[in-house]
Amino acid sequence: MNRQIEKLKKQLTEIAEVVNSFQSEAVQVRVVDRLLDEIMETERGDTEGTETFNKRGRRPARENEVNEFTQGRKKLGATKVLNQLLTSDYFKTPHSISSIADYCKEKFDSDFKTSELSGILLKLAKENRLRRERSNENNRFEYVGV
Repeated sequence: MNRQIEKLKKQLTEIAEVVNSFQSEAVQVRVVDRLLDEIMETERGDTEGTETFNKRGRRPARENEVNEFTQGRKKLGATKVLNQLLTSDYFKTPHSISSIADYCKEKFDSDFKTSELSGILLKLAKENRLRRERSNENNRFEYVGV
């Protein structure tokens, strides 16, 4: 691993003059990124048998490995969960954002923050798929089906 880093440093030193000739920092970053991708591709063939990592430093999943995405039960996002609630009877009665978040945690095992749900709920209200009403009890918004 240390040899690879030293080799990479040497290669970067060799290309530094070319990269620095570009005035735009964004262009410099793109050039270096492309060059590093090419270097990684060529090195990948030389380092067969060693563990490889993707750009984010994660090892790619192997065929026989099981993780949360390959188990067949991928957690749903907030939009999909709320759309499922729209098709059910849940919004027949008004619910606050916090009660919706609690229900999602209980029924869908999805721990959404109220800030994650608020924008989606507002969008659904603007699309006339939900009605947004202010509660008389606590002066907070509640959402009910139309």
